[in-house]
Amino acid sequence: MKYWLTGLLIASQICLPGFIHAADLSRQHLFRVERSKNANIVQYDAQIDSSGNLFNAEPVIAYWVRLAEQGQVKELSWAQWTFAYGFETMFISGNGSVTLEMKADIDRRVIVLHDGENFRAATTIDGGNAYLDRVFVRSDRSGLFVSLESIELYGEDIRSAENRYEKIIFDP
Repeated sequence: MKYWLTGLLIASQICLPGFIHAADLSRQHLFRVERSKNANIVQYDAQIDSSGNLFNAEPVIAYWVRLAEQGQVKELSWAQWTFAYGFETMFISGNGSVTLEMKADIDRRVIVLHDGENFRAATTIDGGNAYLDRVFVRSDRSGLFVSLESIELYGEDIRSAENRYEKIIFDP
């Protein structure tokens, strides 16, 4: 019994700081992906630590918001993460920003950066630098596989704050 309690005490000292630290995280919405299939969205959020920096272990997260149902929040499945909505993050040296390498090929980089007040997702929309607000994906499920018809990018020009829009159409 003595060894069991000692082991429990040691384990709590190792694991507890991680739980405490995780409780100190806050989130800021970056952008969302809407789909033609239904009202459910994939939400991308920055995770910010108590110092106001992106959380090193997991700076950005993505999850379902089931608006077609009752608004419940769900994790992405392995297949959804691996082939469609997932991403890899790489910290940009020296400035606390990260690059998102999206699993779905949107043919551009997405950078999560601090704009002075909030963390924002920045990319190129219609040839200009813009903060990405949302992506709309139009797909066709009539065949054996889902085929992507188009992606629409919506955002705000970084310099002028004007709305930016771009539609990317895919060949059938």
